[in-house]
Amino acid sequence: MALEFLELENELRSYSLKRAEELKQHIEPYLKKKAELPTGFDLADFYAAQKERILHYFKASQEDWDDWRWQMRHRITDVDTLSNIFSLTPQQKEEITTVGKTYRWAVSPYYLSLMDFNNPNDPIVLQGIPNIKELQDEQGEADPMGEAFTSPAPCITRRYPDRLIINVTNICGMYCRHCQRRRNIGETDEHKKREDLEAALAYIRANPEIRDVLVTGGDALLLSDSTLDWLLGELHKIPHVEIKRIGTRVPVTLPMRITDNLIKILAKYPPLYINTQFNHAKEVTSEAKKAADKLVSAGVVLGNQAVLLKGINNDPDVMKRLNQELLKIRVRPYYIFHAKNVKGTRHFIPSIQEGLMVMEGLRGYTSGLAVPTYIINAPKGGGKTPILPQYLLSLDEEKAILRTWEGKIVHYHNA
Repeated sequence: MALEFLELENELRSYSLKRAEELKQHIEPYLKKKAELPTGFDLADFYAAQKERILHYFKASQEDWDDWRWQMRHRITDVDTLSNIFSLTPQQKEEITTVGKTYRWAVSPYYLSLMDFNNPNDPIVLQGIPNIKELQDEQGEADPMGEAFTSPAPCITRRYPDRLIINVTNICGMYCRHCQRRRNIGETDEHKKREDLEAALAYIRANPEIRDVLVTGGDALLLSDSTLDWLLGELHKIPHVEIKRIGTRVPVTLPMRITDNLIKILAKYPPLYINTQFNHAKEVTSEAKKAADKLVSAGVVLGNQAVLLKGINNDPDVMKRLNQELLKIRVRPYYIFHAKNVKGTRHFIPSIQEGLMVMEGLRGYTSGLAVPTYIINAPKGGGKTPILPQYLLSLDEEKAILRTWEGKIVHYHNA
C-alpha cells in the first residue's frame, strides 16, 4: 500500500512539474518584453533631470514644485514656453500652434517632466501635447455620450436607475488629448456656480432611489478644499446616498494636490471611492505612489479607469504592465474604457478586436485583481456595456461548453 501511494505521489508530482513548465512557457514572452516596458519608477533618474530642467526655467524651488497651486499657475499652455524648456522642431511648433487655435491645451509642470520629446511615440507626449491628427478628424461628435440629453437638473448626468454624476468643474491639471468632455473645456477655467450645485443636491434629495453619487468634471479634486468639504458634507447628510465617488486624474497629472488638509477632509466622509485614470506604466511614479498612499490612509478605496488608446496601451503586455504596477501602489484596475467617438480624438480609437485581444492577454495570464472590465459606452447615454472574449461557447439545460483562457474546450455539467 505504501509503495502504491509513493508511486501515485511521484506520478502526481511528475504531472505537476510538467504543468508548471507549460505555465512558464505562457509567461516567458512577457518576461522578455517586460524590460522594454519601463515604469515611472524605472525612469526616476530621467524624470528627476527633466524636473530640474523645468525648475531652472521657472527659477523655482522644490517647495514650489510640491505646491499644487504653483503647478496650476505654471501649467504650460503655449508653444514658446514649451520650446524654451524642451527643444522642438519647427514642424512640431507649427503643428502645436495650429491645433491650439482650435483645441485648448495645458500641461502641468509635473506631467511635462514625464515626457520624452526624443521619442515620437512617447505615450505621455501623445496624451498631453496637441497633435495635427486632431484637425484631420472630420468625423466624431462633440457629445457622443449624449450628456446634454441626460441632465434632469443643473450639473447632473443621469443614465442609470440608482446613481448619477455631478459635474462640478471644467478645470484639469492637464487637458488630455483624448478627453471625452473636451467640449466643456472652453477658453477659461470655471467651477460650477454654487447655486447650480445646490440645485443638483436638491434633485438628489428629492429622488430617494439615488444611492451612489459620482462627483466629476473636469477634475473634481481641483475644487477648493472648502468647496469639497461642503459638497461632500451635504451628500453625506442625505440618508439614501450610500456611497460617494470622485473622478479625478490628479494622482496621475498633479499628485501634489493630495495634501494633508485634503486627506483630513476626505477622511470625514466614508465610504468614499476615488477612480483615477492611469493609462501607461510610465505614469506610475514615486509621486503617484505617495498620493495613493495618502488616499488609502484616509480610508479611500482607489480604482483605475484606463482608456484604451491606440498607440498608447492597445497592447496586452503594455496593459498588463500597467495593471500590475497599479496593484503595487494599491490602485485596483476597475474599467478599461474603449475610447469614445469624440471629435478630434478619433486617431486614438482602436478596434474592438484589439480591445478583446488585450483582455485575452490578461485573463489567466495575470492576477484576477489585474483584470478590469472592458467597457464600451453605448451612444447617446445608453450606458456602459461590458465586452468579453467568447468563453461560453454554448449552453443548454444539461451542459455548458466553455473555452478556457488557454483555448482549451471543456464540457461543464449544468446543474
